[in-house]
Amino acid sequence: MDENAGQNVVHEIKKNGGNAIFVKVDVSNPDSVASLIESSVKEFGKVHILINNAGIVADARLVKMDMDQWQKVIDVNLKGVFICAQAVSKVLIDQGLGGAILNTSSVVGLYGNFGQSNYVASKAGVIGMTKTWARELGKHNIRVNAVAPGFMETEIIKSMPEKVINLMKEKTLLGRLGKPDDIANAFLYLASDEGSYVTGTVLSVDGGIII
Repeated sequence: MDENAGQNVVHEIKKNGGNAIFVKVDVSNPDSVASLIESSVKEFGKVHILINNAGIVADARLVKMDMDQWQKVIDVNLKGVFICAQAVSKVLIDQGLGGAILNTSSVVGLYGNFGQSNYVASKAGVIGMTKTWARELGKHNIRVNAVAPGFMETEIIKSMPEKVINLMKEKTLLGRLGKPDDIANAFLYLASDEGSYVTGTVLSVDGGIII
């Protein structure tokens, strides 16, 4: 959604010899997603990999959460994943070349978290959809996997109190929050030929916080 940040990333990729485009997208809107896919195919010819990584939080305890907080998180984190995967899977099937759909879940989608009924529900739902789509799309050589990050140094934690962040560091066996590259490397493996026999799995990248 951040056009300036997106264009900066495109600039960095092109500066290092790659090619990229930025398209502003509302993942909860099917027409917006269709425009993204159209732009991608026009620029690159084909689609091979989808990474569903859009996510938001709107935290509140069960007794305090209002329906707007519930719905906006579900719309982006769950409905958005469904819309993007449905649209891209149709393209991948038509192309007949296989491919990979990768979904961002969360460690809280596996184990729950205080004050995050909406977020946990969305991320648990992503895990369920991942396993379902792996069953449905395997015959088309389309692999579907999820990554379940722990607590990462990203924009999403800026709304959390500092004492909560410090507590998470203390509970993590590796003694730090994760970095974006930690998640990117997990996605890279699952998208690559090295992960060609992996589907329907959830890869936890959490520094050992659950143990």
